[in-house]
Amino acid sequence: MAKRRKKSKKKIWFGLFVILVLVGFGIYYWYNKEAVHDFVSDKVKVEKKLKIVDEDSKTRPIAVMINNNHVAWPHAGLQDAYITYEILAEGGITRLMAIFKDKDTAKIGSVRSARPYYLDYALENDAIYVHYGWSDKAKSDISSLDVDNINGLTASDVFWRDKSLKKATEHTVFTSMEKIKEYAKEKGYDRDTNKDLLLNYSVDEIDLSKREDAVKADTVFMKYSYYTSSSYEYDSENKVYKRYMSDTPHVDAVTGEQYTYKNIIITPIASHTYDSYGRLELEDVGSGDGYYITDGYAIPITWSKASRSSQTVYKNMDGEEIKVNDGNTFIQITPPSEDVKIEGNTEETA
Repeated sequence: MAKRRKKSKKKIWFGLFVILVLVGFGIYYWYNKEAVHDFVSDKVKVEKKLKIVDEDSKTRPIAVMINNNHVAWPHAGLQDAYITYEILAEGGITRLMAIFKDKDTAKIGSVRSARPYYLDYALENDAIYVHYGWSDKAKSDISSLDVDNINGLTASDVFWRDKSLKKATEHTVFTSMEKIKEYAKEKGYDRDTNKDLLLNYSVDEIDLSKREDAVKADTVFMKYSYYTSSSYEYDSENKVYKRYMSDTPHVDAVTGEQYTYKNIIITPIASHTYDSYGRLELEDVGSGDGYYITDGYAIPITWSKASRSSQTVYKNMDGEEIKVNDGNTFIQITPPSEDVKIEGNTEETA
């Protein structure tokens, strides 16, 4: 009987202890709601992971030169790129450079030749540079800057021509991530990178509308030349921008779907011709102004690039480096002399 009484007393004391602990925690929570909430939120934040890229991956990016002559449309594989650049080339035509990381995209292109200033943006991402042919200056710079590159003129196994396309042969060259990776391994190119990602991504959704310098950005238009313009329409349901080229939906040749982008960065940068063919040099080492656009809003930003291989730094007007939303980004490097229009829907802003 004595043993049973002792056990009962122990159970009672244990129960009282548990109740006191719960009451104590309840009192602490009541007076420290914000602290507890912040603690739990921090734990959740730690567990969140970026979707656009694997932050823990050290795999080197791959930069592929993309033909943007209208005859070459539609493109293939660009939705898999986490960053894409558009810059003016000679003759009023732009070229794109799509940057991939840890992807197995089966068809990318069509692929076009190298131009020297694209090297600056491949280098800032520590990317292996993939192209089919080159200008004389690009060839010289690839050598002098020691750029790891894959050229279709010498690495024919990495590329193929899509003979089903009824186009001139220069518009029919494609490649794949599998072929690129195999060749890079054979060449002994470094497979890992020690360079940080170009952009600062946020796992939490960024709301630019709270900034005083933000403006509505439901439509975005950029003119490059008489021949080329690029534009976007905001899809508020999916929180992405649908892309257009010269007023035509920018669609993928394989999926048939229109390309969409989470972030848009616009930086007007001057260029000048340097030869009789009208080829350009871009004045991208320096600084200037631009815009960052996401989720239906735009803010003014600045950009600066200290050298050809250094990373471009984008800052808001408070002088802080911008954070971008988790998603793919299109960097539009536009001619300063041409129009950039960012507008909100009149129905929403009236």
